[in-house]
Amino acid sequence: MVIRGKQLSCSELFLLCLFLGLSWEAWAGKIRYMVPEETDKAFFVGNIAEDLGLQPQELTERRVRIISRGRSQLFALNPRSGSLVTAGRIDREELCAQSVQCLVSFNILVEDKMKLFPVEVEIIDINDNTPQFQLEDVEFKMNEITTPGTRIPLPLGQDLDVGMNSLQSYQLSSNPHFYLDVQQGADGSQLPEMVLQSPLDREEEAVHHLLLTASDGGNPVLSGTLRIHVQVVDANDNPPAFTQAQYHTSVPENVPLGTRLLTVKATDPDEGVNGEVAYSFHNIDHKIAQIFQLDSYTGEISNKEALDFEEYKIYSMEIQAQDGAGLMARAKVLVKVLDINDNAPEVTMTSVTTSVPENFPPGAIVALISVHDQDSGDNGDTTCSIPGNLPFKLEKLDDNFYHLVTERTLDRELTSRYNITVTATDHGTPALSTETHISLQVTDINDNPPVFPQDSYSTFILENNPQGASLFSATAHDADSNENALVTYSLVEDTIQGVPLSSYVSINSDTGVLYALRSFDYEQLQDFQLRVVACDSGDPPLSSNVSLSLFVLDQNDNTPEILYPALPTDDSTGVELAPRSAEPGYLVTKVVAVDRDSGQNAWLSYRLLKASEPGLFAVGLHTGEVRTARALLDRDALKQSLVVAVQDHGQPPLSATVTLTVAVADSIPDVLADLGSIGTPADPGDADLTLYLVVAVAAVSCVFLAFVIVLLALRLRRWHASRVLQASGGGLVGVPASHFVGVDGVRAFLQTYSHEVSLTADSRKSHLIFPQPNYADTLISQESCGKSEPLLVSQDLLEDKKETFSQVNFY
Repeated sequence: MVIRGKQLSCSELFLLCLFLGLSWEAWAGKIRYMVPEETDKAFFVGNIAEDLGLQPQELTERRVRIISRGRSQLFALNPRSGSLVTAGRIDREELCAQSVQCLVSFNILVEDKMKLFPVEVEIIDINDNTPQFQLEDVEFKMNEITTPGTRIPLPLGQDLDVGMNSLQSYQLSSNPHFYLDVQQGADGSQLPEMVLQSPLDREEEAVHHLLLTASDGGNPVLSGTLRIHVQVVDANDNPPAFTQAQYHTSVPENVPLGTRLLTVKATDPDEGVNGEVAYSFHNIDHKIAQIFQLDSYTGEISNKEALDFEEYKIYSMEIQAQDGAGLMARAKVLVKVLDINDNAPEVTMTSVTTSVPENFPPGAIVALISVHDQDSGDNGDTTCSIPGNLPFKLEKLDDNFYHLVTERTLDRELTSRYNITVTATDHGTPALSTETHISLQVTDINDNPPVFPQDSYSTFILENNPQGASLFSATAHDADSNENALVTYSLVEDTIQGVPLSSYVSINSDTGVLYALRSFDYEQLQDFQLRVVACDSGDPPLSSNVSLSLFVLDQNDNTPEILYPALPTDDSTGVELAPRSAEPGYLVTKVVAVDRDSGQNAWLSYRLLKASEPGLFAVGLHTGEVRTARALLDRDALKQSLVVAVQDHGQPPLSATVTLTVAVADSIPDVLADLGSIGTPADPGDADLTLYLVVAVAAVSCVFLAFVIVLLALRLRRWHASRVLQASGGGLVGVPASHFVGVDGVRAFLQTYSHEVSLTADSRKSHLIFPQPNYADTLISQESCGKSEPLLVSQDLLEDKKETFSQVNFY
């Protein structure tokens, strides 16, 4: 029986029958046959010679043969009868599984004309498979308090046949407690469920035995059975519950064996064995059960056999979770297999002419080429090509067949032999290709050097980079193919600051990635240049180079350095002087700092971080000048402590601080008298000793003050007596002027005996000095001496007082 792929009207069919013998070459429709499966070898399929418009003997004369791919030869030609026959037993289930329609496609080649005729044979299913269950026995546990109406999904039967020969019905053996209810699935399949119709009593019957029968609709009817054992157990309140009703996952078909593909999870809030969940496959195809493995304790699904997208695109299975008391739940798992480009195109020279005359005309057929890729989608779409410098071209036919034909007249004197390289490339990622050669081998020559997209490059890197850091990726493209396009990278030898370039950077010869071999310091090296060489693997190799400028960027890695005031090396504190008469804005001192960084990392700002007298001093934000913010008052302490912070503008900012001690005084003795407060006792014992010294100085000062008062009283008394004598005696004529000293002179005299106190950090070495009178060191202005009223003082008395004062030292 022959069925045309193109529907024809009665008139067209009549004309076709009339002129079939004259116009068989013009027929472009598919020839279709039907044959039942499981037939014997050489079973008649159809009269191919008649359908091709040939006589039986012409099958041999015209070298007519079958061209098939992808499977073993299922059909053969009988040259004596001109018929198409089976080459062996055909199993429809093996070829097409449970597809509704099973078609086998191949081509008939009339080789003398290199003409192809597509043929399709539909394999008709027969009822040769019995419905089967995956298990022979299944056991359920049901609580005796289970309410009537509870449904228990039963395993599905499987029949490899299709149509009416497939599974059609289920029957459950008679039982007063259970009956069968068959539901209709979304895909039209039958889903048997066992329904509890009356309460169970464990004491009455602990185990119920039932028999489930699955029958097909063939003739004769075939059936399979499943033994069901229902065990009645004590109360179990909660059945297991899956976290998802349906689990999905997608895996590539080349996933390694034993890979965990998916984990199903069911929970049971009961305790003890009632809460222990065990996982098992339910209603799964026999072939799928051999591919996947389910861990009954963890619910992990792994593959124990290789996945094949070409065989199954989606693996569907049902997982059952059952607790210790028999309650169960089910979830569906769909494993989608992702096609990968794991099959290179197959190029078959179906027919080839090995020798042609040199006057072979343009358009003459040289070869018939078949290209096939077992992958699907873009991975299975192929393109066939030949080098463009040959006098040949490819013409695409149906079903991935190509004609290799001449494009122009051949000339043997110019080229005596052609080796035509036919390249078939799929559209997968990465693309796979296959080459085959006809006669003359034409290979690629390395005529294209690697090319960089730019003439030069520049890149930037922060200083203090880690060793091994990636600096830059140089990529060159080579227009050649195969090894001629395999590019390796290297650096031109050079020196940087007298050091070989290879000690600074290295390059990955395969990827072109440039790596740092050391940490760069912007303060030492700001930039350098190098040349990258790209060389392909051709013979001879071709190369090109490109200039790369590498700039080191500054990083805020240097703390501001304070130049003034310099930190003392003897643990003492530097002192700045400010007169008490200083006006607002008076420049006390200036903090000078530098930063070895550059740019904004070196921009410095100054601020007063801490002061013993807030508001008394101010620091210039950009100059670092320490000035008085207001006039000094008597209540202001003689010693002022300032903490000045110097901060840069980097990210994050870095800072340094310096502590200034400012002594406020109008005269040097006042400053020296208060220097003791600058030192800090090194320990409690030193502090006590300093206290004793201060008390001693105070006591001596009091004694000295009392002595001076007594001396003044005596002098005034004598002066008063001399005035009386002068008034009575008529004046003091001839008395030397040097014996008269004014009141200011007395004050200066007293100042001559000022105290000198020296206190150090180690108070045990402190000393107190009462200097002897020395008029040369007395700070007395002539103006003050001129204003004073004269006071008579005898020179002898002054000389006596010189001997009275002595120097006292405390150690």
